[in-house]
Amino acid sequence: MLIRFLNTHLRTYRGPLLFLVALQLVQTAATLLLPTLNARIIDNGVLLGDATYIWATGSTMLGVAVVQILTASGAMLLSSRVSAGLGRDLRAKVFGKVMSLSAREVDQIGAPSLITRTVNDVGQVQSIVLTTADVAVSAIIMCVGGVALALLQDLPVATILIALVVIVVLGLTLMLKRLSPFYEAMQKFLDRINHLLREQITGVRVIRAFVRDPHERARFDATNRDLYGTTLRVGRIMAALPVMVMTVMNVLTVAIIWFSGHRIDAGTMQLGALLALLSYVTLIIVAIIMTMLVFTEAPRAAVSAARIDEVLRAESSITWPEKPVRTMKTRGHLELRGATFGYPGAEKPVLRDIDLVARPGETVAILGSTGSGKSTLLSLAIRLYDVTGGEVRINGVDIRDLDPSALHQIVGYVPQKAHLFSGTIAANLRHGKEDATDDELWHALEIAQATEFVRPLGLDAPITQGGSNVSGGQRQRLAIARALVRRPEIYLLDDCFSALDLGTEARLRAALACELGHATILLVSQRISTVEAASRVIVLEDGQVVGSGTHAELIGTNQTYREIALSQPVGGALR
Repeated sequence: MLIRFLNTHLRTYRGPLLFLVALQLVQTAATLLLPTLNARIIDNGVLLGDATYIWATGSTMLGVAVVQILTASGAMLLSSRVSAGLGRDLRAKVFGKVMSLSAREVDQIGAPSLITRTVNDVGQVQSIVLTTADVAVSAIIMCVGGVALALLQDLPVATILIALVVIVVLGLTLMLKRLSPFYEAMQKFLDRINHLLREQITGVRVIRAFVRDPHERARFDATNRDLYGTTLRVGRIMAALPVMVMTVMNVLTVAIIWFSGHRIDAGTMQLGALLALLSYVTLIIVAIIMTMLVFTEAPRAAVSAARIDEVLRAESSITWPEKPVRTMKTRGHLELRGATFGYPGAEKPVLRDIDLVARPGETVAILGSTGSGKSTLLSLAIRLYDVTGGEVRINGVDIRDLDPSALHQIVGYVPQKAHLFSGTIAANLRHGKEDATDDELWHALEIAQATEFVRPLGLDAPITQGGSNVSGGQRQRLAIARALVRRPEIYLLDDCFSALDLGTEARLRAALACELGHATILLVSQRISTVEAASRVIVLEDGQVVGSGTHAELIGTNQTYREIALSQPVGGALR
């Protein structure tokens, strides 16, 4: 999996990688040449007392060492650039893919897991590429070259080196097979910790209000202990690897010295050859240890690569047409025909056979109890989800045939939970329209009843992530202003007055009525006072339409509507 993944995503770096291998080959060849030259100095220079030979060969060794340093530095610089570039590319690909997925796929994978995959998993793959390019390539060349040169020095003794390599490789293979399941579990525990942290930090006020600190600490500690236990098991296996390698190395080194001593005593082997063989043993052991470091990272990197690949291969349940419709004959028309929507694996649909028509100049309110499908209905109209039955039409065109940019220009959406981005007030408002002037922004703020708190701050006032430095009501008004800046044909307002007091809401609804008299408004709310002035009220219960009409008509004829009205002691609700 890891090899296939890297082969796919490193194609753009084939040129630098080939040059990197060439540099590593030269560097490793220089490293392997030094023991042979040293053996010649001992046999042909020191033992024979030939100073000229010693100086000439020593100068060659110095030149080889300079080449080794230069090529090693170049290879390290190149490997850093390749691994950093791969990390950048993978993060961009994962982020771009997540942005193209529908809400259904994002919910299935989970936001905490997506964050872990974009940051931690990409980091694991980037790390394995760096260590492979820096270490593994040269280590493999050194191991093979060391054995080959050792065979040239003395064939019988060098066979011991071959046994060393075989034993260590088999031991590494067996141990690494045990690591893969543990690494997979570690990444899942990291997802879980990320999820708990996001949940607990976001809900810290609720946790403290209900004195749930001990419970939340216990939840976090349980997952933290699971991660600790798994990491400890991995650490124990990894701790055994160098012990095994060093034990084998020391045993075989003793065997080489003992066997070579007898051969030197018999005159069939020179002293320089023994020293060269011992140098090659050291180089081969170092190469094996370096390769071991790479292979211990490989199982975790393979798990990370599979998790990244799962995101990159995910297909959105929302597909855009090859020849989208960009021009329409009508404006501001929204229609649902027998619209049905259900989540995969759910026992029953969230919405069933919804028929709804909204025209320019109309405010169609949607009322219902919690879980009746009100927000889901608006999500279908903006195509966060696709209907599983029936159709949604905008300006007479099935929403699935519309150009996405045209759809987003026609529809303005204010979600139930107003979300602001880190930046300034102006930057958040210009999410609706990038080239909006300051006058347009102030006009939208005035309609949204937000000038009272924005004016003292100014448009360049900072907004923290999520808008945590403003109140809930202020966030909702800024979100409404953001939609107003775009000036769409259809407004989808998902219970976006819930954090406002009744006076502010009344002024805001009056300003919207004057400003948006030409537009189509679909308004979700649980307040009777909010929907009673609507052109038509749609009552939802258990995902079905159980009533449709004006406030005056429904209050006397629809039991569900009347029960909701009676539950809200608001003046005029029963008129």
